[in-house]
Amino acid sequence: MVGRGSRQPRTCPVLFAIFLLILSGHLVRTASEHDPYKILGVSRSASQAEIKRAYKNLAKEWHPDKNRDPKAEDMFIKISKSYEILSNEERRSNFDRYGQMDENQPTGHSQYHSFRGFQNSFYFDESFFHFSRSRDFADSKYLLHHAQFNSDVLPDSYKRPYLIKVTSEWCFACIHIEPVWKEAVQELEPLGVGIGIVDLGYERRLASQLGAHRAPSIIGLVNGRVTFFHQAVVREHLRQFIEDLLPHKLVEKVTDESYLAFLAGWQAENKPSVILFDHFPVFPLLYKLTAFTFRDYVRFGYVNQFDKHSTQLQQRFNVNTYAPTMLLFKEDTEKPVDVIRVKGMKRQIMDEFVSNNKFLQVPRLISQQLFDDLCPVKQFHRRRKYCVLLITGEEQDFLEGNKAFLDFASANKKEVLRFAYVYQRHQQPLCQTLLHNQAVLSPQVVILERRSPAGKVVYRSMSSGWNGSEEDKYRLHEQLELLQKDPTYLSSDATLPELNNEMAPIFIIQWMNVAYDYILQIYDDLLYSNWREMMPILSLIFSALFILFGTVIIQAFSEPGESKPEKPKPKEKPQTVDDASSRATSSRPPKKDFVEVTELTDITYTSNLVKLRPGHINVVLVLTNTSKAALLKKFAKEVFSFSGTQTLHFSFLNADKHRHWMPSLLQLTSDTMQSKGHSDEDEDDESSDYSGHVLALNGHKKYFCLFRPVFTGDDPTDSSSETSSDKDGTVPKRVSSRATSIEVHHKLDRLGLWMERLMEGTLSRLRVPAWPTLDDATTNSSTES
Repeated sequence: MVGRGSRQPRTCPVLFAIFLLILSGHLVRTASEHDPYKILGVSRSASQAEIKRAYKNLAKEWHPDKNRDPKAEDMFIKISKSYEILSNEERRSNFDRYGQMDENQPTGHSQYHSFRGFQNSFYFDESFFHFSRSRDFADSKYLLHHAQFNSDVLPDSYKRPYLIKVTSEWCFACIHIEPVWKEAVQELEPLGVGIGIVDLGYERRLASQLGAHRAPSIIGLVNGRVTFFHQAVVREHLRQFIEDLLPHKLVEKVTDESYLAFLAGWQAENKPSVILFDHFPVFPLLYKLTAFTFRDYVRFGYVNQFDKHSTQLQQRFNVNTYAPTMLLFKEDTEKPVDVIRVKGMKRQIMDEFVSNNKFLQVPRLISQQLFDDLCPVKQFHRRRKYCVLLITGEEQDFLEGNKAFLDFASANKKEVLRFAYVYQRHQQPLCQTLLHNQAVLSPQVVILERRSPAGKVVYRSMSSGWNGSEEDKYRLHEQLELLQKDPTYLSSDATLPELNNEMAPIFIIQWMNVAYDYILQIYDDLLYSNWREMMPILSLIFSALFILFGTVIIQAFSEPGESKPEKPKPKEKPQTVDDASSRATSSRPPKKDFVEVTELTDITYTSNLVKLRPGHINVVLVLTNTSKAALLKKFAKEVFSFSGTQTLHFSFLNADKHRHWMPSLLQLTSDTMQSKGHSDEDEDDESSDYSGHVLALNGHKKYFCLFRPVFTGDDPTDSSSETSSDKDGTVPKRVSSRATSIEVHHKLDRLGLWMERLMEGTLSRLRVPAWPTLDDATTNSSTES
């Protein structure tokens, strides 16, 4: 028994303290060993040129292929990582400030970064725990970086699939899949599959873009779409995973019964056809990968040589079973234009065979991409290519000329010449530019050369057209010979518009394809519980459901009276001057950004005045030839705010053309007033200047309101200067001689106020028994009587 007061020896704390001292010393030494500046042997103020020079020298010295030192491989990796850090300004700045090796770690909080540095150093030096490195030196060529992925790998995924492994230096589980991964790479890379490796510790931004948050992970990339591999890491599963990522119907099965229909599809799809004869019962992965690369240019078919339904096909084209055979057909479906037989068919041989024959002899221009590939822009004369273009139609009348053009192209194959045709109905902008907006009554041949990617071309067209005769062939051949001797033979130039994509799917098909991809992604994430990637989609779905059910609940608990739809109000009658006196309204905002002002002439006089619809008012401006421009501009400005009223119309009357109309109208008004007991003080003078007067004419009720120009110096409150009549309704006074002193652009200064009183109905109305005509003789006779 040990008493309560006795003390135990402190052996464990002492040993633990010694262990920490040893560990801390080792970590400090390890941190100094992995300082990128010390590894490259440069100072912290070294320039990029000095860093690059040091890296090249050390890389040559420690390259494992040249240096037999057992530590050469590790040293070379350290040199490469150090250069990656110091060559990137952002990474270098983070390392200088916080001592961190990863650019994607958050900045600030030095204690946090010190701990991260401690942790990274703890796991980085695996030799401290006698643990061999899991990364092979051969994997370094597959390492992907964020910028490289977006600039190279992502666009290239539309031509070949990629298999990407996400790993980490401290990933123990990655060791178990490494042998299988190497076998899969050795098998799939020669077939054309792209290989990539993402280091989760150094490329966290790229890993986040791919949606990979743990190691190890295997990802498939096709057409820019990321798909995760969820099965057991077995070589056969990885191969099947790549094959499943490829689009369906890349290769069509061809038999004795279907080969004619397959070869005849060249015209509808505008592509050559390739048929592979091999002994496999299913399509070889190598062939499917080749078809995926060239799917935009060539159609692919496959014949199983051991199938009893392909015997006649093999005999027809003399295909032997001892070696895989590829036949390539163009416009002629009876005879292949190229044949290749190779034991152990390889990807490089297939690519070269197809790429040399990916165009028809005379393809149809159906897209801008095909035009760019067929007739590229060449800067040097020796590399120039001339495009001989037939502008034709698809009707029966054009078939003979089209076939003659194909025969001519087949007989005149040259490296510098490319033959093509285009249907005017499908590519109207292009044809109108080359033919100067002329319709194609007969086929036309145009020789052109592209000078810039922006569409600039030089060209020359055959003046006599093209009907396929021997004379046309001789004339075209002669022009092509002259062109090769003298490039300036192409005398015309133009800028061509971009071609329409005739094979582009309609909008609904594109939308369905995108929706299908999203459904597959959601299904895949739900099936494998990839909740981190599913959170944005689930958040969107739940937000939509919340808004939907929230609206339903609010409507369910709202008062019954609120849910009843209000009865539509009866349509109000258009406001006119007649009912404006009962209620004052402000002028409605105009519905147009301009004012329609028509001239009162012999043609428009009856419809705009005499037979004007009931309730409608025509506001007429009186002007002369000299004051027309200034008054119309001022008139439009003053009445613009009232132009939205549907019952108002705006016109002008030229007093120089119809000088008797205004005096005749005032004379009729004076006669009416005299018959009612009113007397006129003065007689109207036809020679008076009526320019700037405005009349509001009600043709149906035969009355009008008159606006006289504002006198210079008049009191703004003087209503006599705003209206045409006295407030007691007497005849308006003769135009004062002072009106001549008013400048033209000031005559309509108070027209806006007058228009407001017109809409309010407070202006006096002058009635006439009948409207005078615009004809001078009729006006004079009516006045004299």
